[in-house]
Amino acid sequence: MEATAERKEFYSRLKTKSAAPLWEVLSDIVRKDPRTAVQAALWRYDEMRPFIAEAGRMITAEEAERRVLILENPGLPGMSRVTQSLYAGLQLILPGEIAHSHRHSASALRFVLEGTGAYTSVDGERVMMRPGDFILTPFWSFHDHGNPGTEPVVWLDGLDIPIVNMFDTSFLERDEHESQPVKEGGHKDFKVKFPYEEMRGALEKLPQSDPRHGRKLQYLNPANGKSPLPTIGAYLQLLPKGFDGQPYRSTDATTFCVAEGHGTSRISEKTFTWGPRDIFVVPSWHPVSHQATEEAVLFSFSDRPAQQSLGIWREDTTA
Repeated sequence: MEATAERKEFYSRLKTKSAAPLWEVLSDIVRKDPRTAVQAALWRYDEMRPFIAEAGRMITAEEAERRVLILENPGLPGMSRVTQSLYAGLQLILPGEIAHSHRHSASALRFVLEGTGAYTSVDGERVMMRPGDFILTPFWSFHDHGNPGTEPVVWLDGLDIPIVNMFDTSFLERDEHESQPVKEGGHKDFKVKFPYEEMRGALEKLPQSDPRHGRKLQYLNPANGKSPLPTIGAYLQLLPKGFDGQPYRSTDATTFCVAEGHGTSRISEKTFTWGPRDIFVVPSWHPVSHQATEEAVLFSFSDRPAQQSLGIWREDTTA
């Protein structure tokens, strides 16, 4: 649309009233299909691990509050986001350390990558962490981490911080206790931990393999059958050896972490080769297809529950 001198002068006067013409931006804000600044990206764990170790030498858990390396999407520099709506990071806790108990508005999930002997406590329920375990910290739940073991423990964090901050509703409260008193009997409202062995076994029992996803399950709250976090969904899928998946796309940008095996994923025009503990991102509405050179297991999380609750989630199985 041509910006004539008359229109420019009109727009300038509008700006003094904190107003603007919709017709100049309509195609950008009401789009025919999704356009995103999020880029397909891969973080190789073997390349990140030296930085994690260096952070462990550089700063204590007490100084840092949480010693985490943010996985920052290259299309969103400086925004502390792995996708438009979610945050991801690699957290380290060394033997003998405690990460102080606190709670916040953001909901969090953990997927353990390396090491044993550490724990997470959520509202007084303490669970031990082993590779592949999926652990939940729902919003406004006191939680702390500790490592009475003998080896470093690293896990992948996923939080809905960008969603919370979009609504300007972020709160943080430190507990008076460094580490919460342990309660017995489990949490009454949700399951804190999904052990990897249990979920891996459930994958094996699924009756058939989908041509796009292999064998795939969603982590659900056994109390109500819903996603354990209202804003973040988490999934586990098994790709048989030789799997050559068909393309698939959906509106929820998705972060994947390799639990087992080796393979490749083609995301639009990019192809990433991955192995254990590598992490990669598929942007919204970008077709992805997975190939497995050996039996592989992928963990993933996205904002699908939030989109579904708003009625805006969409998928395309013919991508």
